[in-house]
Amino acid sequence: MAEPAREDLPEQDPRKSLLADFTLRESSLSEREQQMLALERQWWKYAGAKEQAIRDLFDLSATHYYQLLNALIDREDALAHDPMLVKRLRRLRTSRHRARTARRLGSEA
Repeated sequence: MAEPAREDLPEQDPRKSLLADFTLRESSLSEREQQMLALERQWWKYAGAKEQAIRDLFDLSATHYYQLLNALIDREDALAHDPMLVKRLRRLRTSRHRARTARRLGSEA
């Protein structure tokens, strides 16, 4: 059976919103929790863009969002949902915590 020609495939709309290609997976995570992880997969080019997206998508302050995210990445079902992302977020959190602790103690991280 021949593969469809490239011209036959639908073109992707470059104007897609940030999470338009987000699809719910079978998971014990809520839709919002899955969307939070999807947001964390994005790379942010400009300062403040992520915080604005957090306000627009979740109607949360950045502080509250990060409190929820920190609790989320500690859960085993989040790890099962996206292991590479959750492990990366955990490593970032640990390194930031170490840097803060080192600054408080007056030593280098």
